[in-house]
Amino acid sequence: MNQRHLTSSQRSRFVEAVVELKRAGRYEKYVRLHGKYFAADGETGLRMAHMAPTFFPWHRQFLLVFERELQSLDPTVTVPYWDWTVDRSPSSALWADDFMGGNGRDSDGQVMTGPFAYRTGNWPIRYGVTKEKYLTRNMGRPDRPIALPTRAELDGALSIATYDTAPWNSAPGTKGFRNKFEGWTVSETKGGYLHNRVHQWVGGHMTGGTSPNDPIFWLHHAFCDLLWVRWQRRHPHSGYLPAAPLGAKDPEHGRVVSLHEKMPPFGVTPAEVLDHRRFYTYEES
Repeated sequence: MNQRHLTSSQRSRFVEAVVELKRAGRYEKYVRLHGKYFAADGETGLRMAHMAPTFFPWHRQFLLVFERELQSLDPTVTVPYWDWTVDRSPSSALWADDFMGGNGRDSDGQVMTGPFAYRTGNWPIRYGVTKEKYLTRNMGRPDRPIALPTRAELDGALSIATYDTAPWNSAPGTKGFRNKFEGWTVSETKGGYLHNRVHQWVGGHMTGGTSPNDPIFWLHHAFCDLLWVRWQRRHPHSGYLPAAPLGAKDPEHGRVVSLHEKMPPFGVTPAEVLDHRRFYTYEES
């Protein structure tokens, strides 16, 4: 469901479940997991969560596992999505004190309001790529201002009919929908394209491999997942690629997972999660 249509009760139940997961010591595993599988083009070994065709199916499974654990605490809770082409301002109700909390303060980026503020005691940062023990944000990146992606930019990506292409990474030569959407190939002044620019716009902990430290991560990736659904509907004859394992002589052999190969650490294949209707439906608006 779009977060802007949640009732007050739905908002509070989602927040309470996330905070309880943190309090129980069960949240950090998601931060560590995302960091572990955040492998870049220049690194050796398998690329899984990012800069690879598995960007969409891996994050879908990641969201599913997280949502199921929230539901073990409160069966009524689902992960809402944030449509960042509509709710584009730090003054949006998304960032209210009873939901995601606000921006970081100028001096150190520390989030001071809402349920995930360090001073409430609910949200200490225990694992990250930086040393801060508090959640940080830097909305809009004031020193080099960027804006959230527009509807027109999104439509441009959704119009690309091919899911992914060789060399299956973040290089500009990878012309498919997945790489365009993931968004690593735009200039430094503009930021990333779609998905990546949203991380940069929020700033702080959202900019690194341990971005689930900021709970807005889940709402952002729920919308990314919905956009994959929209792409599939627009291009029903264009499936996940690569469809078959890459040959031993392919430079990306051993780095990219094909349609029927398992995605670690989940042990499911992209093919098994292609149809979201096996697991949930979306209330769109």
